[in-house]
Amino acid sequence: MEDTDKMKCKKTERLSSYLFNFCKIMRYPTVEKRAKAFNGASYVTVPEDSVFLKALLFELKLTDPDKNFVEYRDSCSRINKTSVYALPTGGGDLWPVLAFQKSGFIYVCLPLVEQSLKPRPPLISISGISQAFALLSGLLVFINSSQKNEAEMSAKVGQLPSLLMQACPLGTPLDTDLNGLLDNIHVSTNHVQKQPVWRISTYKGKPQVNVCITEKVKSMQYDKRDVADMWQVYGTVTCKCDLEGATSNVTVSLNLPANGSPLQDILVHPCVTSLDSAVLTSCSVDVMDDSAFSGPYKLPFTPPSDLFNLCYYTSQVPLPPILGFYQLKEEELQLKLTVNLKLHESVKNAFEYCEARIPFFNRGPVAHLEYKVSYGQLDVSREKSLLVWVIGQKFPKSLDISLTGTVTFGSTSKEQPVDPICSGSTAYVKKAPSYQFDIFAHQGRCNLD
Repeated sequence: MEDTDKMKCKKTERLSSYLFNFCKIMRYPTVEKRAKAFNGASYVTVPEDSVFLKALLFELKLTDPDKNFVEYRDSCSRINKTSVYALPTGGGDLWPVLAFQKSGFIYVCLPLVEQSLKPRPPLISISGISQAFALLSGLLVFINSSQKNEAEMSAKVGQLPSLLMQACPLGTPLDTDLNGLLDNIHVSTNHVQKQPVWRISTYKGKPQVNVCITEKVKSMQYDKRDVADMWQVYGTVTCKCDLEGATSNVTVSLNLPANGSPLQDILVHPCVTSLDSAVLTSCSVDVMDDSAFSGPYKLPFTPPSDLFNLCYYTSQVPLPPILGFYQLKEEELQLKLTVNLKLHESVKNAFEYCEARIPFFNRGPVAHLEYKVSYGQLDVSREKSLLVWVIGQKFPKSLDISLTGTVTFGSTSKEQPVDPICSGSTAYVKKAPSYQFDIFAHQGRCNLD
């Protein structure tokens, strides 16, 4: 990729001058020179910080709150379905500006386009777009990790120039794990030898490969004989390789347990160098048979320096690990809640933690709660819009647990979560006997070699 003019600033409706208190802009002259050469006559100069900020806030509808409709920006002929914008400046439209808002901040990056901008090339043909997303995602994780107050936020913003100098030397992203770079900087401060500012810090220490498997079971259970329940497993294998010297090849082998279901719909990271064709041809759409490939799933790859998702997969299991029944009944200003959960006997009754989360949308905060649980404890989130049933590290011997209660809500406010689907005549919670909620349980399923 190559990029970038990048800005991160605090979202607020106050004066633009206040925004600069939490704004950090990185410019790369080398990228600008390359942009002039690639874009030719279609090149648009990046304006001064204040002009850029004003154009960005206008495009994101964060200025002039009294003007809800601006024809140039909001007309039906200009519907933006992506996070890529064209910012009008005195010298023309600056494009493609990648920007998104998260947790009260705006993350912005201007990727290099290695061709003429007239006519505008398809976004899928610009490699810098996906790399800019990866870089901003790493920046987002860094900013939001262990951030507690304004002073700590200011300290993190102050660390960005030195971190970005290593993560993105000369405007070319090499590492998106800023937290990992920060750890390497702290470790390397005792070394006398200094590395060039354009070269990313190298790992020194015992070679190690860290692999994490995360599986999510999506299940729709209707509790009706004439309607079949549906469920499927979605897995992600995340990897981080710390290796000295020249990058070497690594192979991760996934082995299923004796009663494990074959993996399907496998998508691998581009760094995977080769793969058995049987791994790629297994699809969840096809009917399962005894001849389905059941491993081992060997993934040889040349690892990137940062944390990455090695592969994604799906899997069909005979039954969902947890069977559930969820019912809401509205009576006047109260909701009567009933939840029954049963752990399937084939699942190992041992977790790092297990909890069920029950959200409430388009309502005020939880004002009063009366409940009874047969196991565990029930908590209300700080935002008063979520019930968290903490089950713990195991189910009781009966493997059955239940929750009943009555919830009363206060006046609706802007701080409460909103779901545009679950409102008005489409508020199915009022009528339907079941509703989707989340169960979080950490437990291993695949073996690693």
